[in-house]
Amino acid sequence: NFLDGTITGKGGVVYNKHQAFCMETQHFPDSIHHPNFPSTVLEPGQTYHQTTIYRFSAK
Repeated sequence: NFLDGTITGKGGVVYNKHQAFCMETQHFPDSIHHPNFPSTVLEPGQTYHQTTIYRFSAK
């Protein structure tokens, strides 16, 4: 979203606005209103832990 055309990529291709992607780890949308979804509320004394692994390959 914040590319401005000043970054040049592979093969001299210029990356313009909106020519990128972002992967954001999130919880289930609207999960707080669905008791059958995992809770996203962290109570006092609880510990939050999350692991995200992105794996890419190219041939």
